[in-house]
Amino acid sequence: MARKLFCEISPFTYRLSMEKEILKRHLNDIRQKTQFAKVRTEESLPVLIYRHNSLIRRRLGNVNMQLQENKATNLALAVKHIDGLIIRPGETFSVWKRVGRTSKRKGYKEGLTIAKGNPTQGIGGGLCQLSNLIHWMVLHSELTITEHHHHDGVDLFPDFGRQIPFGTGTSISYNYIDYRVKNETHNTYQLRLKVDDEYLCGELRAMEQQNHTFHIHAENEFFSRENGIVYRNGEVYRDTIDRITGQCVDQQLIRTNHARVMYDCPPTIEIREM
Repeated sequence: MARKLFCEISPFTYRLSMEKEILKRHLNDIRQKTQFAKVRTEESLPVLIYRHNSLIRRRLGNVNMQLQENKATNLALAVKHIDGLIIRPGETFSVWKRVGRTSKRKGYKEGLTIAKGNPTQGIGGGLCQLSNLIHWMVLHSELTITEHHHHDGVDLFPDFGRQIPFGTGTSISYNYIDYRVKNETHNTYQLRLKVDDEYLCGELRAMEQQNHTFHIHAENEFFSRENGIVYRNGEVYRDTIDRITGQCVDQQLIRTNHARVMYDCPPTIEIREM
């Protein structure tokens, strides 16, 4: 039997290990003197870079729909800390620096979370949808992603109205698993976010137009069965397109997927035997 890690001994040691990581992140931020974006404004910057709406209530396998309702509450609370945020040249946007620790006292409810590749629930659950939306918009900009964590290695739920390529999501957990973006351009950017009855709505705006547009797309997508286990495969590319000529000036492979499928595939899905 493999020896247990300290964090696996009991719920207490897990909590202790988590608090240690949270403290380490705070100390690292102080030491590195990162300049975080803090200023928010009610006025929108003039140039729309990208807009995307994300459906809040999705039917995900056998997940309790009440967790989806709770997620709507959690998202509405979190976006208030980010909407209108200005990201000036040299500044870094951090999800957790803006949202802070989620708690019942602040009104957050239990929502869906992912732990060790399996669905579970916790206070503030569902905020990955917020970081997913921001990440998708940032991919269409000239901002630099400095911290990004995937839900690595697993495909937990069958697609439900998928609009963006599989594998472009993010994983966050206060505060040591963060999503961070740095503005290394001369332009000023702004995040606009809101929650309505159905959608999490986002806009990435800027003071000036970008020199390039971006197209993110998937290629070579297929399901495979390997030693009796089904995997979802594919590649995600980011094309950089010159705004004036319309020519693709660069193509970057940003993600290779080989994720274990954790649900029963419907008979309509073709599976390659490997």
